[in-house]
Amino acid sequence: MVKPAAKSRLLVVEDERNIGTTLTERLQSEGYEVAWATTAEEARFEIDKRRFDLAILDVGLPDDSGFNVAIHLRRSQPGAAMMFLSAYGNPEHRIKGLELGAEDYIVKPFHMKELLLRIENGLRRARYLQDGADTVTVGRATIRFSRFEAEVDGQVHGLTQRETALLKLLVNRKGAVVSRDEILDQVWSEDEYPTSRTVDNFIMRLRRIVEKDPEHPEVIRSVRGVGYQLV
Repeated sequence: MVKPAAKSRLLVVEDERNIGTTLTERLQSEGYEVAWATTAEEARFEIDKRRFDLAILDVGLPDDSGFNVAIHLRRSQPGAAMMFLSAYGNPEHRIKGLELGAEDYIVKPFHMKELLLRIENGLRRARYLQDGADTVTVGRATIRFSRFEAEVDGQVHGLTQRETALLKLLVNRKGAVVSRDEILDQVWSEDEYPTSRTVDNFIMRLRRIVEKDPEHPEVIRSVRGVGYQLV
């Protein structure tokens, strides 16, 4: 595992002592600065006290849900990446976590090396989102990258981190055709096993937000056999 060039600050929110201790010690050995909270109250205290680059949040906490901690983090530190840990692979929980802007949703027990890869991928995407203009207009939507949100006619829609990263890539390459392979390289990573169909599904979701008529897109155009173009 390649250690980060500069110390990234991580928040671990985990009430199981064995997991929390192991995870904290391993992350510190990888060169990260780590704060560990065992309750939602402790997590909110840490969030209000200092800035974090990424948070690893257990869904089931003794005093509250990890989802509510995520909402507090997103309001206080919109640029921080986050991922959820859970003992249950509940599809509804996974969807809720991603809707809150989570980078990932990982079911316990997990493989430490895989978690470390996903953490570094999340940090890389978070850094990418912080570069360049933060607020842009895409079609009918106003996009705020650091807040992972799109505003359409006064209504705010939350974006997942991957949706935001995909949109950022298209904005940065406006007018150019971006291939599916390039999108997969930039927005996903090899350990996540994405496919071209994954890209197509994300584009469909973005079109529902930015297009006046998603069935006849004029903002994010398809280029047959290649990829997509923001015009």
